[in-house]
Amino acid sequence: MAAHNDLGKHGEDLAVDLLVKKGYRILERNWRHRKAEIDILATKDDVLAVVEVKTRSSNFYGNPEDFVTAKKIQLLVLAADEYVQKNRLTQEVRFDVIRVLLDGNGQNLRHLERAFLHF
Repeated sequence: MAAHNDLGKHGEDLAVDLLVKKGYRILERNWRHRKAEIDILATKDDVLAVVEVKTRSSNFYGNPEDFVTAKKIQLLVLAADEYVQKNRLTQEVRFDVIRVLLDGNGQNLRHLERAFLHF
């Protein structure tokens, strides 16, 4: 596996740990629908959190969350709609981003709830 894939997997593992500590129940990891992949689907307090994890080893080019593109958001929304319909869910859906920065200072995680709105 390429180094960037290892970094991404490690970031997702850290994000799952963070969510579990915050009381979330993890439903799915790396759930795919067509060309879209949702990193984490989790639930807490009758809210379905659709979580995109962005991991970087440096913020030299910007913060990890800055790399969630409009195209990625569009794909996440389509995949989330499919997941909700397929599982006949009625709960609120929220789109979150967890940024993971792994640099010389250790690890820095930040959970950004409602990072973007469903459009």
